[in-house]
Amino acid sequence: MNYKQDLSKMIVEVLDGQVDQPKVLNMIEKPKFSHMGDFAFPCFELAKMYRKSPQIIAQEIAVKIESPLISKIEVMSGYLNIFLNKRMVAMNVINEIISKQHHYGGHQIGNGEVVTIDFSSPNIAKPFSMGHLRSTVIGNALALISEKCGYRPFRINHLGDFGTQFGKLIVAYKLWGDEQKVKENPIKELLALYVKFHDEAEKNLQLDDQAREWFKRLEEGDGEALRLWNWFKEESLKEFSKIYDLLGIKFDSYHGEAFYNDKMENIVQTLKDMNLLEESEGAQVVSLQQYDLPPCLIKKRDGTSLYATRDLAAATYRHDTYHFAKSIYVVGNEQTLHFKQVFSVVEKMGYQWHDGLIHIPFGMILKDGKKMSTRKGKVVLLEEVLYEAIELAKKNISTKNPELFHKEKVAREVGVGAVIFHDLKHYRMNDIEFSLHDMLKFEGETGPYVQYTHARASSLLRKGKYSAGNTEIMLEEDEAWKIITNLMDFPEIVERAMKEYDPSLLAKYVLDLSKEFNKYYGAVRILEDTPGKESRLSLVYTVTVVLKEGLRLLGLQAPEEM
Repeated sequence: MNYKQDLSKMIVEVLDGQVDQPKVLNMIEKPKFSHMGDFAFPCFELAKMYRKSPQIIAQEIAVKIESPLISKIEVMSGYLNIFLNKRMVAMNVINEIISKQHHYGGHQIGNGEVVTIDFSSPNIAKPFSMGHLRSTVIGNALALISEKCGYRPFRINHLGDFGTQFGKLIVAYKLWGDEQKVKENPIKELLALYVKFHDEAEKNLQLDDQAREWFKRLEEGDGEALRLWNWFKEESLKEFSKIYDLLGIKFDSYHGEAFYNDKMENIVQTLKDMNLLEESEGAQVVSLQQYDLPPCLIKKRDGTSLYATRDLAAATYRHDTYHFAKSIYVVGNEQTLHFKQVFSVVEKMGYQWHDGLIHIPFGMILKDGKKMSTRKGKVVLLEEVLYEAIELAKKNISTKNPELFHKEKVAREVGVGAVIFHDLKHYRMNDIEFSLHDMLKFEGETGPYVQYTHARASSLLRKGKYSAGNTEIMLEEDEAWKIITNLMDFPEIVERAMKEYDPSLLAKYVLDLSKEFNKYYGAVRILEDTPGKESRLSLVYTVTVVLKEGLRLLGLQAPEEM
């Protein structure tokens, strides 16, 4: 049940439909303090319409609302403070979760429509660094949340597998590469060669010319260039798949930049046919003056294509192939202008689906306040961080629960979960300073804290020999009511996380639910053989259901023992 929705309908009815329900729903607030009720409705906006003071309007509404769901309404300073019937609501919420299980909190906003989500997208022949973590985990969480909201997500890993960098890498490999070394440790060797190229190119300017020449040969399908490029790509994908396996992330498509190489000329031709291409200093551009944006560069003076050309080809291909309702790009905020330009060109081409194109920007992971740079070799490898996190988790488990069965599995779930959660608990637009220490803390606002809460609750259920089923609920404690109101909020949080493309709302939610449960655990004898034992265990069970589902939507596992 959606109590906020029900309440908004009651208020609209009392107001004789003179204010529409979405507006009333929007006006309903959650009071800061529990003594002020479970919901609050401010009447200040209605004062002009009814030409009465907010206090009088509040009093008039209060006397007309009658519902068994409401225990009392207090009028205070132009607000309606609404107190729910605790016993009835607790029973409804708990039995709804028991009945729906992991489906609780789901929506049908998406009506089964397709959402393509372009995320992760590392460059091949370069290491998967901490810098790639954000797009990867934010994109995965948005895919899971969109599925929960009734969409069909199609996960795309738009690999960076084309461009001048491959000319540079081929030159570096030809000059200094060792085939055996590359086979033994592909990514680290290829990175070393890439860094060496940039060091040497500062002294020898001819290297850049050679790199451009090799990339031209690659574009033209030269056998040797293609052989090396394919080899670099295969080795990279093998390494990347290890990391995706660790993170528990899968993709439906690995079509990278190279896939669109033969599709760009069609885009250029279409733009020509629509008279949208203009010449500017020898280059081909689309003017975006009407959008207050700089022109979008489609072809350079030398005739080569650019990211914009490739992204236009990709957007068109995805629409024609998947018929998406939304096409989401989870890419850093430094690319905001680029996407504004690309989306504006699609709109200018007259394609109605342009308003389904959505850029989800995010801040950077910084090291010592600076962006990590592959070119200078200043990167922190994600794989190393994940394995270090798993090792630390293993040590903690060995200390706290040395007899634990499946120790390796749980350590992996907790270690990897710590890294993912540390990212997702921050609002995506904020930059995050890389700190292994903060990421791997097992107390405080961390993934392991939430996972441990789930394990603690699961342990209570085992000890209490609980078996789920609809039951009469008797919960008298204030701590229990705080958990109930938290559980009640879960569907709304899921919906907001989808509408705002913000997984941090869910991360903060599972932290709050964990804190309230741990207060309850500390204050109440849950397993005591008194008449309320079954009710208390039912409450504990619903916490495990919602925590597990909340963690799953963020891409984390929920161990039952830790």
